Amino acid sequence: MGRIVHFGLGNFARAHLLDYTADAGGWDVVGVSLRSDKIRDGLRAQGFAYGLAVQGVGLKHIDILREVLVAPEDPSAVLAAMTRADIISASVTEKGYHLGADGLLDLSNSSIQADLSGTGPNTLIGFLAIHLSTRQTPLTVMSCDNRVENGSVLKAAVQSFAESAQIAINWALVSFPNAMVDRITPATTDELRTKHSDPMVVPTEAFREWVIEDNFKGPRPNWPDVQIVSDVAPHELRKLRMLNGAHSALAYAGLLHGHKFVHQAIADPDLRKLAVQLMSEAGAILPKNERVLVPAYSQALIERFENPELAHRLDQIAMDGSQKVPYRFAQTLRAGSAPSVATALDAWLEFCICETQAGRRLNDTRVDDIVQAARTSSPKTAILALINCADLVQFISE
Repeated sequence: MGRIVHFGLGNFARAHLLDYTADAGGWDVVGVSLRSDKIRDGLRAQGFAYGLAVQGVGLKHIDILREVLVAPEDPSAVLAAMTRADIISASVTEKGYHLGADGLLDLSNSSIQADLSGTGPNTLIGFLAIHLSTRQTPLTVMSCDNRVENGSVLKAAVQSFAESAQIAINWALVSFPNAMVDRITPATTDELRTKHSDPMVVPTEAFREWVIEDNFKGPRPNWPDVQIVSDVAPHELRKLRMLNGAHSALAYAGLLHGHKFVHQAIADPDLRKLAVQLMSEAGAILPKNERVLVPAYSQALIERFENPELAHRLDQIAMDGSQKVPYRFAQTLRAGSAPSVATALDAWLEFCICETQAGRRLNDTRVDDIVQAARTSSPKTAILALINCADLVQFISE
């Protein structure tokens, strides 16, 4: 039986990678939590099985998780599990890569500094570099996060760490395929837990998509419906700029308008128009073979956003805007005229400023820097400079 060691067992991983792998059969998963024991304890109490509440389909039993390790409790146990993995995967969100505004590993980050000093490891990057320094068999390391060229970005971060730590790695043994992942997966509500008598139940939509670069060093599950392609970029750009871009636009503009959920925001005529136009602008600069898909894809996205049963919270989407905005909005704006994307960018800036003025702490890895910038005489200009997007000030008004 093949084995995947997966870092980050939030709802998305349990609705996406674990669901696909359960359908494939013949593989199991060991999970790793980099911070809290809450998910481990909840899943362990029910034998590491859980229900996947698929909207419009029903409850699906997922039972391929064999163990969940909590890294701060025993880093050596995590490293030992990694030696038995055929695939190591991760969905740790953008902030779990510890990148600077330039998209490269931030070697001054306190967590990275701790790993470099020999404390831990505590981060995905540190665990991978230390494990790969002793790896003697082929391995595929797979990012399942929403980042442009996520596999390449992860590899570059590990390489930077290894160079700084003076760790030798046999790079011929390991691959980092790029991938595009898609499945809207909101937070679990108490109502859903009660309905299914499952404290660890995960809600999700019926739609799912996974496109992976054909760059594996060893075996892989026979995942159903997964596209294995030579170039992920067209699929990735379509999803990140259209779906994620529209999601972020609805989140920031929707919260400013007093909405709480995606289905409420998309029902607002002004915000619906914003989302539709943003997807059109983003679609116009996609590779030619993807542009023909834009009208149908946009309509399908609107229908997914309208789904009230998902109850997808806008504040969940709004988290870590400093990590998301550069690739959801910036490249579309730099490519040409995109007034709706500019409006969305401005909504994020207004959201940051309004939350700061109201004394509400932003859920963002760069919250302290954003707060400081928001209190300057030109707050939008200062915030854009933080995320390496000073050139975009021309598209917004102070």
